[in-house]
Amino acid sequence: MNFYNEMYEGENVREPYARLRSWVETMPDDFRQMKQAEAEDLFRRIGITFAVYGEGGDPDRLIPFDMMPRVFEQAEWRRLERGIKQRARALNAFLRDVYGRAEIVRAGRIPARLVYQNEAYEKSVVGVVPPRGVYSHIIGIDLVRTGKDDFFVLEDNCRTPSGVSYMLENREIMMRMFPQLFRNNRIEPVDQYPELLRRTLESVAPAKCQDRPTCVILTPGHFNSAYYEHSFLANLMGVELVEGQDLFVDGEFVYMRTTQGPKRVDVIYRRLDDPYLDPLCFRPDSMLGVPGLMDVYRSGGVTICSAPGAGVADDKAIYTFVPEMVRFYLGEEPLLKNVQTWTLWKPDDYKYVMENLPDLVVKEVHGSGGYGMLVGPKSTKAEIEEFRKKIEADPSNYIAQPTLALSTCPTFVEEGIAPRHVDLRPYCLCGDRIELVPGGLTRVALREGSLVVNSSQGGGVKDTWVLTE
Repeated sequence: MNFYNEMYEGENVREPYARLRSWVETMPDDFRQMKQAEAEDLFRRIGITFAVYGEGGDPDRLIPFDMMPRVFEQAEWRRLERGIKQRARALNAFLRDVYGRAEIVRAGRIPARLVYQNEAYEKSVVGVVPPRGVYSHIIGIDLVRTGKDDFFVLEDNCRTPSGVSYMLENREIMMRMFPQLFRNNRIEPVDQYPELLRRTLESVAPAKCQDRPTCVILTPGHFNSAYYEHSFLANLMGVELVEGQDLFVDGEFVYMRTTQGPKRVDVIYRRLDDPYLDPLCFRPDSMLGVPGLMDVYRSGGVTICSAPGAGVADDKAIYTFVPEMVRFYLGEEPLLKNVQTWTLWKPDDYKYVMENLPDLVVKEVHGSGGYGMLVGPKSTKAEIEEFRKKIEADPSNYIAQPTLALSTCPTFVEEGIAPRHVDLRPYCLCGDRIELVPGGLTRVALREGSLVVNSSQGGGVKDTWVLTE
């Protein structure tokens, strides 16, 4: 399989990377190793880790960082930006619809069971319209590239997409270690993200809010795999990081306990899943949420970002219908393509997938983090047959996609420089306007030949550059 190399075309360097060629090719091995060690030390001192549970030992891992940046031209980014914003509008329109009149279901464009029998669909918020009609406020759209102008959406993350702290810290560390690169290249900044996020949250404050909104980040606590990011963003935004025990409901509002007495909270950027938000509405055994929170939310006393129930829009089964959402709600043709997807509850798709399992990627509908999936070409016969049995037991729990020829980007490895597969997660903010910073989180599959970029599966991260015109 041929892979598009984003930097090289044969011996020639593609235009976005032209100024990096001498930096890459003349860097001595000992200098590279010294800088790599410096980067790891910075990550360790700052505390940038992620957690892997269920493998024994210390779950906190240092995120692997690659010093070779990924570069986009301005024109490339503008095309992506338009497509991302279009997709974000369509996803929010879908959420407004399925928690309202469900016109797209009535029109037969999406099967009713995929919506109403979806475990992420929250019946408790049917008829509730959040401020400005925005349900998903931070959308992480995972993109892969297979050619110069060929970008595909791999999945949508409409609940609590993580990784933005890596995007910001990757840039900070690169600027600290290689300031000359930023003097010699005109690179769009990303450090305005926390300010844009706070402005987005404030713009969706409830109508009952009379003064400048008080925003907080609600975290499950320091044992959560993304706790570093929660505290990092709270610090940069200048808002309080709270746990469920720090909040309480009194009458029509939510309050935060402070040393100066209760303070009303208007906007909650929640970083915990729906079932744990309110033990009176969802899981009664949850110790992480706020009793009575959903009553206040439904009455318009507080905004929860992203809204409870937003997860129905990023289900992998619903994903196949997003291009249809764009046409149905916006009257436009999708600017970004989906990856071809087979849905295994359809007899013809099921037959095709089962006959071609060694050549396909199969994913659980509700899976994430690189788990619950089969990469056929990289799996043994025994692994394929074991996964076949899982599919036979519950076909509707799976989708399948072709093994994509993911683009590669030069990456510093032990033996020098080698191509490794990458994807991209830009972060789209939806409030009174739709905005995203120029760049995103580039994840890289550091294992040779691997197509799985998740950090929990051996992947790392890179700084992502968008060049100014």
